[in-house]
Amino acid sequence: MLRRFALLSSLSLLASCAVNLPANEPAAEDPPAAPREFRAAWVASVANIDWPSRSNLTVEQQQAEIVLMLDQAKALNLNAIVLQVRPAADALYPSTLEPWSEYLTGRQGKAPEPFYDPLKMWIEQAHLRGIELHAWLNPYRARHPSARSALAVNHIANTDPSVVKRYGDMLWMDPAEPAAVKRTLDVVTDLVRRYDVDGIHIDDYFYPYPVPAGNGTELEFPDQPAWQRYLSAKGQSARADWRREQVNRLIEQMYSAIHQEKAWVRLGISPFGLGRAERRSAGITGFSQYDKLYADAELWLSKGWLDYLAPQLYWPIDQEPQAFPVLLETWARENTQSRHLWPGLFTSRIDSSPKSWQAEEIARQIALTRQHAGAGGHIHFSMIALLQDRRGIATLLKAGPYANAALVPATPWLGARVPDAPELSLQPADNSNAAERVLIRTADDPSINRFSIWKRYGSKWVFAVQAASQTELTLEADPTLGKPDAVVVSCVNRLGMESARTTLQLLP
Repeated sequence: MLRRFALLSSLSLLASCAVNLPANEPAAEDPPAAPREFRAAWVASVANIDWPSRSNLTVEQQQAEIVLMLDQAKALNLNAIVLQVRPAADALYPSTLEPWSEYLTGRQGKAPEPFYDPLKMWIEQAHLRGIELHAWLNPYRARHPSARSALAVNHIANTDPSVVKRYGDMLWMDPAEPAAVKRTLDVVTDLVRRYDVDGIHIDDYFYPYPVPAGNGTELEFPDQPAWQRYLSAKGQSARADWRREQVNRLIEQMYSAIHQEKAWVRLGISPFGLGRAERRSAGITGFSQYDKLYADAELWLSKGWLDYLAPQLYWPIDQEPQAFPVLLETWARENTQSRHLWPGLFTSRIDSSPKSWQAEEIARQIALTRQHAGAGGHIHFSMIALLQDRRGIATLLKAGPYANAALVPATPWLGARVPDAPELSLQPADNSNAAERVLIRTADDPSINRFSIWKRYGSKWVFAVQAASQTELTLEADPTLGKPDAVVVSCVNRLGMESARTTLQLLP
């Protein structure tokens, strides 16, 4: 039932046109539980896919794009952004470990002028809108084919060239070299320590995707020095198993390092959407990340070395060898530790090409995800498709699946403490044209970062999410529903744990 606090005095009651019901006098029907769904979009910086849209933008233009993207995310009722901050052993934020990314300023190692901290701005602006910000890193890639400027003097390929290998048209930090692993862990720890991120996120690039060598063969990844050291130390594993173990150790250490710094920061991993061949459902075929990328995502799930898995299910529902609903069920079956399962959707496949998907494909995939008890959200690749409203995808989502706001699902295995309920008080309008305001007071609890808000219009409840930094709620009349007659507010902390509710009844 709803939590009610003490009655206002008669004088303030008349002045404010509000009444708090005594605990023994039930209100009209309580609102339902707050809707929960992770709704996110990747914002890719590599090759200027999403942000910044070009590497030669002014600082003012970069900042305008940040605001534009976050305003669109808020308008669509998204509740998280996954921002790529380390595309290739570089940084889209000031770092003593790695150089500034050329995707930000056009030249690796060059800071923005006039100076600002892009990641800090992304975080502050996202949190102002009640949106989570997850920092996305590639753990091993050292140079992408789209790079044009020279490597900065402090790039790892220059400071420790023995751990960086050329493979095809990329540079790659060798996952079996301790110095490369340490660099990635140091970067993660530095990010979590210095920035108010809600999550750390890594994608599907572990060992690189195979490079063809001709005649149906593939180039061998050049990790021979580390492999020979392993054999000299009497190692017994096959080379493929040894490579997988390098990645496994990174994932385990990363999970531990993040939570040693801040217990509430979640680790998310977005692997290629097809798992181990012998564990696939009947009829599923295709590339094996287990055998080619040496990524044992099933093991990470079974060990609980992550807080959410976002397998890239980038195939349509009716493509039988990689059918979306079958793959979703496969990953749910592997999720024995009940971690969050939020599949990645190929929303950018909606484009102007003849092979473009229809917007309805993404809407149907969201509907199938909602119908699966083991899944609690999804992530769009990428934000640009939603920003451009390609083939009406943003319009379709806003009118349908995203018509109402939603809280991010709770993560109780990282902390189950529930915050205290808020106190509410009504402030009368200053003049006849102004709207009344509800003031929200909370306990001195820095973990509270959102308010879950219900407004009642007669028999209809309308839900909203508001950043905890905004402690006022304006009671403007809805053009269709009129003025609200009750407000219900609860506090939500960094892990999505929700307080008891506080109700404020309003007189007409």
